[in-house]
Amino acid sequence: MCWRVNRVIFASRSPAETRVIAARLGAHLAPGDLVSLRGELGAGKTEFVRGLARGLEVPEDVVASPSFALAYEYQGRHTLVHLDLYRLIEVSPEFLPDLEDYLNGPQVTAVEWAERLGDLLPRNYLEVLLSISGEEEREIILTGHGQRGEQLVELAAEELGRR
Repeated sequence: MCWRVNRVIFASRSPAETRVIAARLGAHLAPGDLVSLRGELGAGKTEFVRGLARGLEVPEDVVASPSFALAYEYQGRHTLVHLDLYRLIEVSPEFLPDLEDYLNGPQVTAVEWAERLGDLLPRNYLEVLLSISGEEEREIILTGHGQRGEQLVELAAEELGRR
């Protein structure tokens, strides 16, 4: 019997542990992968991206929240594009071509506040939901959408264990 895993839950006790979880996942990311990050302000979305960067061999200390710049691009084993849509109320027509390039391009893309994309989200992606469960503790739920998203969840479950 073959079981498909499309959701896995991790508990993190600190920002450092959140980065470790993300780094282990980041080591499996490939060009074209999209990681959607959701969670309230202060939940650890940027910390998670720092961990993804480490897994992609990008120095994590260069990763900043792109709240004001909207997007940062980092070079590592694969290019990492980090988008933060917090300040984006709606996608304007003049920004749409650039945004579609980021979402469907040949790089790894991490999108904070990705729920603001609506129908622009591709069919295959990994959703990361971070919830505050204590002062530094976080619950991290990975959900795979499409074949590649499910594959990433399965890899994370195998490598990090699951609850």
